[in-house]
Amino acid sequence: MLTSKQRAFLRGMANGMDAIFQVGKNGVTPELRDTVYNALEARELVKISVLDNNMLGAREAAEMLASRTGAEVVQVIGNKFVLYRAAKKPVIELPQAKK
Repeated sequence: MLTSKQRAFLRGMANGMDAIFQVGKNGVTPELRDTVYNALEARELVKISVLDNNMLGAREAAEMLASRTGAEVVQVIGNKFVLYRAAKKPVIELPQAKK
C-alpha cells in the first residue's frame, strides 16, 4: 500500500512520461495484461491511455489492470492512468513511510 507521500512522488515522476499502452475497444485483454505486467517488471511505473471507443472508463480499466497485474493505481486523470508495482530488482526508490 502506497502512502500519500509515495503516491505524490510517483505522480511527479509520471508527469513527464508518455502513455506507452492504450486500452482499445476490446478492453483489458489477456495480451494487454501480459504486456503491462512485463513493462511493470522492467519500468515499475507505466502510463496508459484509454481510447474513446472503449466501453470502460479510465478508473475501471485502471482498477482491472491493477488487480490483474498486482500493481497499484497511482493516478487517474481524464482518459489516462498510472500504475506502479515494485520489481524484483527495484529501480525506483520510494520515500520511506513513517512508522
